[in-house]
Amino acid sequence: MSVDPSDKPRNETEHERLDRQLMELLQGFRVATTGVQVLFAFLLTVPFSASFDTKVSELGRALFYVALFGAGFASVCFIAPVIQHRILFRLGQKALLIRRANRFGIAGAFALGVSMTAATTLVVQSLSDEAAATAATIVVAVLLCGWAWFVQPYLTRRRAEGRARKTEDL
Repeated sequence: MSVDPSDKPRNETEHERLDRQLMELLQGFRVATTGVQVLFAFLLTVPFSASFDTKVSELGRALFYVALFGAGFASVCFIAPVIQHRILFRLGQKALLIRRANRFGIAGAFALGVSMTAATTLVVQSLSDEAAATAATIVVAVLLCGWAWFVQPYLTRRRAEGRARKTEDL
């Protein structure tokens, strides 16, 4: 595994680097958690609307459950590193916490993407036709969440790792 090039020029100790990385991760989770909380709160109110039972098809109910449980899972993933940090405080486990937080963040983003896609598809399906719902699913899942959250950073990571390997070979 190569060292992050942005970390090399910094004049910081290993402990300071771990502190910075953990704070950067937790700050990112604060942003993501706010979005998940808004979506989750909305989803928790939907079944109590007067027309939910009469207007939503069986497919719509399935989409609702996928969206609801996806948002719940994303919430758990984005909150878990904070709780683990509190429990493992001062035990010298910061590097472990950062690795776990990174994994939780990726899992949470995936769950959030699934939830957002299902919720969007449900709304579009309720207001329009099947073709529009399918198009909304593709746009949200593949183009927005898939590309922006996963594919683009993965491709960037591969290019950066390839450049780092070439530099190491010199």
